[in-house]
Amino acid sequence: MFRDIVILGGGPAGLTAGMYAARARIPVLVLEKGMPGGQMTATEWVDNYPGFSEPIYGVDLAQKMEAHARKFGVDIAYADIVQVSRTPEGFSLTPESGDSFTCRALIVATGASPVKLGIPGEMALAGRGVSYCAVCDGPFFRDLEVAVIGGGDSAVEEAVYLSRFSSAVHVIHRRDQLRAVKEIQEKAFAEPKLTFHWNSVPIAIKGEKEVTAVTIRSVKDGSEQDLPVAGVFFYVGLNPNLGSLRDLVQTDERGFVITDDRMACSTPGVFAAGDIRSKILRQIATAVGDGAIAAYSAQLYLENLPSPR
Repeated sequence: MFRDIVILGGGPAGLTAGMYAARARIPVLVLEKGMPGGQMTATEWVDNYPGFSEPIYGVDLAQKMEAHARKFGVDIAYADIVQVSRTPEGFSLTPESGDSFTCRALIVATGASPVKLGIPGEMALAGRGVSYCAVCDGPFFRDLEVAVIGGGDSAVEEAVYLSRFSSAVHVIHRRDQLRAVKEIQEKAFAEPKLTFHWNSVPIAIKGEKEVTAVTIRSVKDGSEQDLPVAGVFFYVGLNPNLGSLRDLVQTDERGFVITDDRMACSTPGVFAAGDIRSKILRQIATAVGDGAIAAYSAQLYLENLPSPR
């Protein structure tokens, strides 16, 4: 299947890029391997997206963006791309199964995934008390104690969310103060179910068939203690979902894609948008802006290519 532009990823960056390309009457295809919406679908409330004065469910916002993109004629297909290669005409994308896709310009909007610490018990108890999505799994821990690892926006927001279900929420942070924005911190400190364990890191998850405790260690004096919890939620950062594109684009030391202010990558004809980019802020609003710029830049790139024979 050929399109002038193929967009990898159907989150806010990818859907916005698709809308801008479709409005410019450019044949465009969005390829998504999961549910359109990206990280929005794993976020309970969004209350900082312009135009929505009242909080909106993340999944509802994702559905609205998808419907908006389809309204403009954006094609969305479901495929897991395992190989991307350059061709004389542009790029070829090979999915895990089915026919390949080809395009003249490529927009990478594959986002990022939660970092895994790799401590004992984390992988063994994944899905049995260890989670990376409070919105997905929080209701399973009604009237039980849980722990949240991290001190950024996502960690603190999800800790507050978990307090709706759990009897107690232990927030474990390696520093002596949170990194979350002040508004989120204020909500957290006002929630009586939250207990903060400062200057501490998790070193093991305990349990046989399910989580029974998390062992934490003080970064100041090395002392250790077990917190009896039924669930542990990790929010310690993101890894870029780059996959087979690593040889096609230049990345920073963490593996995020380096672009210029036009979202152009090191390979001509490749653009990046959203959480996959190397940047200081990863939010829905910034992803949308990236997507619009990437689509417009791809349009200019196509206009400057020699006419196909």
